Amino acid sequence: MWTLFMPLLALLAQGDGVSFTPNKELLECASQILYIDQHAYQLPTNYSRNIPPGKNTTVYIGVNVNRVSGVDENREEITLDVFLQVSWEEMRLKVPPGRSYIDLPWEFRQLIWTPDLYIWQLQTMRILSVLQEMASLRLYANRTVSVSIGATITIKCEMDFVLYPLDVQNCAIDFSSYKYTREDVRFEWREVAPWFGLAGEQRREFRLPKYVVTFVTDKSKHIRNFGEGEHSAARLQIKLSRELRGYLLESYLPSSLFVIISWGSFCVIPEIVPGRMVLLVTTLLSLVTMFDTVSTNSPDALELKCIEVWLISCTIFVFLALLEYFVVLFGIRYDKSWSRRRQDLRRAASAAQLAPPIHINHSQRLSTPVSGTPQGGVFSPQLSVEDEGLKQQFSHQTIQRLSSKERRLRRDNKVGCETRTVSKDSPILDTMPGDSSGSFLVRFAAMADRGVMFCGAQHGALDKFALMVFPICFTLFTIIYWTTYLSEAHRAMPD
Repeated sequence: MWTLFMPLLALLAQGDGVSFTPNKELLECASQILYIDQHAYQLPTNYSRNIPPGKNTTVYIGVNVNRVSGVDENREEITLDVFLQVSWEEMRLKVPPGRSYIDLPWEFRQLIWTPDLYIWQLQTMRILSVLQEMASLRLYANRTVSVSIGATITIKCEMDFVLYPLDVQNCAIDFSSYKYTREDVRFEWREVAPWFGLAGEQRREFRLPKYVVTFVTDKSKHIRNFGEGEHSAARLQIKLSRELRGYLLESYLPSSLFVIISWGSFCVIPEIVPGRMVLLVTTLLSLVTMFDTVSTNSPDALELKCIEVWLISCTIFVFLALLEYFVVLFGIRYDKSWSRRRQDLRRAASAAQLAPPIHINHSQRLSTPVSGTPQGGVFSPQLSVEDEGLKQQFSHQTIQRLSSKERRLRRDNKVGCETRTVSKDSPILDTMPGDSSGSFLVRFAAMADRGVMFCGAQHGALDKFALMVFPICFTLFTIIYWTTYLSEAHRAMPD
């Protein structure tokens, strides 16, 4: 049996210029050749597997994707089940007469020249096998050598998740030679038989629970610069676009409903503190929990992701509704306190109006005898009993003429009188007409009082205003948000 294979093995070893020692693997290889072709295939005597077939050899690449096993966003990897085909012309080899091709054993590749194929983004590659490895080596009558491999490969893909979940990931896989430059070996795409699904339709895209994966072969010429020169490369583009429907139903719609529900607090009577507070606080905590869940389950990014911007904005809208309620409560408390003070001022003003009027006549004043005693050359008048009574009557109030601005301010406060009584507890400050800083303080105090009383009005003036402003602001934010991020996602897509 050994004598039968010795001449064949010697011929196989002569072409490589090395000494030959028979081993079991090559014996099985030779027996397989004899079994398939019924005769031994002989390499040319001057054949060397270290020399390419010729100058500027073209290597054709064909990839047929069978399945997308998964996408790992955290590790930025894609796992594929593919059928890889590599073919080139080998003019030094020929098929026996009368045959269109011959199948050579897979181990026979070590005796002929094969391109040193290098896949740039390749992480791992495992040839599929059941009873034997899914790999074939075939020589055609037109002197073309074809290598076909069924393998599971893991590709490294650089991903950017700033636009998550509106992001579109694009991965470029380059097939090139590590040793030979483009003057020696060129890589080009060759269309292979398409893979058809169970329904008989060609698989142009693959749908995963989160992604739609599309493969496109780039027919343009690509050059890789490394080592000692320029290397030709054939590029395969992988496009990963997300299924946005799930994110709309799981994140965007619930968060929008939470914001809309918070507007219902504007319709609740402010005095019902537990009901309104529970509604706002529960909505706020729900949005915070949703944001934490989305941030934990989404991939990491260098900046805030698109969905995080949305959830943070929704949380701010609900927080502003809660802050508006705090302002309303403060306004109600201030309004009640100011109402009591205003009633005191009105009672004091009424008492001043009911007091007997004082008429001072100049002629009568001249005729009225005034008693006094000279002190240091200055006459000091003494009040009578009636004047002493007047002094005690007006000891608790100040009577002064009002300027035109003060009269307008008094009319605005619905207290019309010719005299102004100011108590120590009044928030309105009286200043001299000539003091500009004092008049500014008066106007500012009046505006502050009106604003606070507007917020704490019993008829809910601030709530009515907020019920109109909040929906308008949220609608404008929604339009700006989707317009901005959709345009960014469209700009990030390749042409």
